[in-house]
Amino acid sequence: MTLGETLAAASKSLDEHRIASARLTADVLLAHCMDVDRPFLYAHTDNRLSEKSYKSYRSMIARRIAGEPLQYITGVQEFYGRRFSVDPSVLIPRPETEGVIAAVLEIKPGPDSRIIDIGTGSGCIACTMALELPGVSVSASDISLAALRTAQKNATALRAQVDFVCMESLGAWSGHFDVIVSNPPYVAGEDYDGLQREVRDFEPRVALIGDPDPLEFYRRLCSQAHERLVDSGTLVVEIGYSMETAVRGLFDRGWELLPTRNDLQGIPRVIAARKR
Repeated sequence: MTLGETLAAASKSLDEHRIASARLTADVLLAHCMDVDRPFLYAHTDNRLSEKSYKSYRSMIARRIAGEPLQYITGVQEFYGRRFSVDPSVLIPRPETEGVIAAVLEIKPGPDSRIIDIGTGSGCIACTMALELPGVSVSASDISLAALRTAQKNATALRAQVDFVCMESLGAWSGHFDVIVSNPPYVAGEDYDGLQREVRDFEPRVALIGDPDPLEFYRRLCSQAHERLVDSGTLVVEIGYSMETAVRGLFDRGWELLPTRNDLQGIPRVIAARKR
């Protein structure tokens, strides 16, 4: 089959199985399979695909039809203009999480500041902060060793200087920080079965659901952060849909709440608070 015929057949199959953006998905997977960019496919539609490449491509299409996220099949996801390696040990970085980076940059940490990312996953937040804020000391933690291996791989590939430690929260760290950030697990247990199958069946459950009470992680983090932040230090957290009021209510008089940052859909997504 030619590249054009292969793409048409794959796009039709994906569409029949109600896979969103069927043609784009077909393009991305074939470009990944051939290790070329998408424009190459359309400039060479009459080229023929080798039998080996065709079998590999059909396998990728089948995986996507079965619900596996495109990013896990290709192994990459863009975040803040950079390519990050992803695998089933880490959440796929979302565009809304870029709001965490924007909130930190708005704080304007000095060149000698210390920043820590709790629950780093792929390392997208920690690596981005290290690259966007030269001279700042960035640390990151995660409860999952597999996730930390992926995060370290990204830090090495991007030449981002980040110190990684396997731990759940702030307990093992010494000293104080100027900024503490986190994108914690905030899906309520009763909502898990209602998630999209791409999320529910493939992304790591531990990164989606924390305690039975989704506010518990935020509650502990607020308490620990107040002890570990310097005076006027800032805590920045991502929140889930409809969580703004509940999370903001966790901050007592020891904090000065900053304006909530909305995502591109206008949904409250990032809360920041400064230690008084």
